[in-house]
Amino acid sequence: MKTVGLLGGMSWESTANYYKAINEGVNKAMGGLHSAKIVMHSVDFAEIAELQHEDKWQETADILSQAAQGLEKAGADSLLICTNTMHKVADEIAEKVSIPLLHIADATAEVLQQQGVTKVGLLGTRFTMEHDFYKQRLIDKFGIDVVVPNGVQRQLVHDIIYNELVKGNVLPSSRQDYLEVICDLCENGAQAVILGCTEIAMLINQQHTAVPLYDTTQIHSDAAVKFALSDV
Repeated sequence: MKTVGLLGGMSWESTANYYKAINEGVNKAMGGLHSAKIVMHSVDFAEIAELQHEDKWQETADILSQAAQGLEKAGADSLLICTNTMHKVADEIAEKVSIPLLHIADATAEVLQQQGVTKVGLLGTRFTMEHDFYKQRLIDKFGIDVVVPNGVQRQLVHDIIYNELVKGNVLPSSRQDYLEVICDLCENGAQAVILGCTEIAMLINQQHTAVPLYDTTQIHSDAAVKFALSDV
């Protein structure tokens, strides 16, 4: 079994879900008392979030690259950035290590392609919804069209993530807000919706809507399990 390297803490709430999902996936595949081989570096999210909102992305890349190098030295065979937003600097991080970086957007797009989705709604932080690093990758690499909420909705979705979800606060009123945004995305042609922030699945899951939802935390974790067990 290969060792999975987790670059986490952004936030620790969703990183805990990664740890659980990867271990569950390995145990389901191998049975018995098997669990995943994992090494993790968990950052202080306050430092990263401050740099994000100050548009200091190179500084975040430097912090995470150093952490990624530590994971490689600790024996990781692959690297997962346990957050959608910080894939904005995924290329910079990947350049600093020799192990493969399993990209969250690629893993998600591959599932979308397999299920015939050609136009998808994207929920996430304002950075993920507005910047090109995620949307354009789906368009250019996979031919999947992307719809995002309007400006007011983007700010609402972003604020709920940073003010509530990263702190573990799950409010029914915020769930209703998200469901209304999802409805609007579908009215704009989305066949399904990507939960493109690793905390969103804490608030919304498939039981809440008939619209197909794609939980990036679970999809990314599944990709890690597949890679870890590829030679088993």
